[in-house]
Amino acid sequence: MITPEFLLTSLVVVLIPGTGAVYTINTGLLLSRRASLAAAVGCTLGILPHILASVLGLSALLNMSAQAFSVLKIAGSMYLLYLAWNMWREAGTLEVNKKSTENGALQIAIKAIAINLLNPKLTIFFFAFLPLFISKNSPAPAVEMILLSAVFMSLTLIIFALYGILASSIRAYLINSPKLVKRFQQAFAVLFAAFAVKLALSEK
Repeated sequence: MITPEFLLTSLVVVLIPGTGAVYTINTGLLLSRRASLAAAVGCTLGILPHILASVLGLSALLNMSAQAFSVLKIAGSMYLLYLAWNMWREAGTLEVNKKSTENGALQIAIKAIAINLLNPKLTIFFFAFLPLFISKNSPAPAVEMILLSAVFMSLTLIIFALYGILASSIRAYLINSPKLVKRFQQAFAVLFAAFAVKLALSEK
């Protein structure tokens, strides 16, 4: 059942900056509003497999299998480090190019999907989070979890889209300051590297 407690808790969870939010903000700052919306959509779609796994109970298996968790965790960490390296390497070299931005929306969305898809902790989070708000003696708990998941994904899309729009709104000021753009790129690269290390060192 959708309660005020669920909405408030979900909102707080979504508002806390994570890899998806950072990627969306970075895209909005350095590319365009459309690109940031593509990132927001991709990040939202990226949590769908985790939610489905939670609803189907597959995360219980993941939680029991240390090997499966470790493999996904390492893959996710390596991908984040790869993104961090690319951001750092390209710092100061990015130029505003509307054509490449427009044509790269799909690639941006795919990259955003991969960011969340390769984070196994999301599956365990939803497996622990969603059941807290299932009604007692519910005749169809799976349906209720799907409904709650749809609301959570909607909040994610809205908040991330707002992050991207706000970031793209100050993009015009960054265009005239290449040094500031470089600093932002380097800062985001460090953040992604930190997320990678945190994920690699995390335990269940």
